[in-house]
Amino acid sequence: MVAKIFLFLSGIYTVAITWLSLVQLGKISVGSFNPTDKMLHAGAYLLLVLLWKLFFVFKSHDFNKYRSNLIRIALLCFVFGMIMELLQGILTSYRDPDWWDILANSTGVIIAVVFLLLVAPYLKALRHRIH
Repeated sequence: MVAKIFLFLSGIYTVAITWLSLVQLGKISVGSFNPTDKMLHAGAYLLLVLLWKLFFVFKSHDFNKYRSNLIRIALLCFVFGMIMELLQGILTSYRDPDWWDILANSTGVIIAVVFLLLVAPYLKALRHRIH
């Protein structure tokens, strides 16, 4: 049941990031580096990795694959962020791809990976209690 909740949340969140990456939003910055915008990007991708990893933690019966699964999730989220940036330039006339956004997205992914590696024992214990 917990895995299904995280699958739903992960799916909805992925769709939300996709939509927000491609719709026309108000200008946050005028062509310059904006730290607040980059923090939002990092936070968004940190949460994306966390949600998908929690889905797999509660779905899987083999906790021994925790690290390899985490690396796959991180790589997919990294690629997803790059694709979203590229699609902004291809599919829209009002958004531009930004290397700083890719770096911010990647930073969020890396922070999530480090955090999830640190809390792995606690997640294992929680998963054991719930199952």
